[in-house]
Amino acid sequence: MELADTGTARRLLSVQVGAARRVPMGGRNVLTGMVKRPVTGAVPVLPLGLMGDEQADLSIHGGLEKAVYAYPAEHYPFWQAARREQGLGLIDDSLPWGSLGENLTLQGLLESGVWAGDVLKFPDCELQVRIPREPCHKFNAAMGFARASRMMAHSGFCGFYLSVLSPGRVRAGDGFELLPGRRSVSIPQLFAARMSKHLK
Repeated sequence: MELADTGTARRLLSVQVGAARRVPMGGRNVLTGMVKRPVTGAVPVLPLGLMGDEQADLSIHGGLEKAVYAYPAEHYPFWQAARREQGLGLIDDSLPWGSLGENLTLQGLLESGVWAGDVLKFPDCELQVRIPREPCHKFNAAMGFARASRMMAHSGFCGFYLSVLSPGRVRAGDGFELLPGRRSVSIPQLFAARMSKHLK
């Protein structure tokens, strides 16, 4: 499933960080950095990510190429509906920003409008688009049902990793520009190539 860009003004709705911690997943305690909490005020953006943020498995997340994870806010209703279909969230079907494990919750920029090498220019820093996020078993646990990874693979609602081109600060409410890079491969193309194993 692919949505066209909405034409909405591009804005950073929320900024999240979280320390790696052990949480119950699948009957055992698993170390994860998926649990993110919103931060108010300006957050320093360093070469390896946002100050106060950690990743549990650096072979999958983090590092210079995957320093910051961004996710479109427009996909949240899709995941709310999916959780309701699984019998989850019946009392409170909202998902707070950061529930997908993202550092930056973006408005007005979908995967379909992003190419590897594009730059997100915020008022005080620049972040470069690198690769899509790939779902894993920790994503299933965070969403509360076993088909979540497969749904991400089918929908293409994956978000994308960013490297830090110019360190600085970000804060919720910041507007940002998309500066086109070479545009040789798009995030949906990269994601489709990586997800072929999930769609068999």
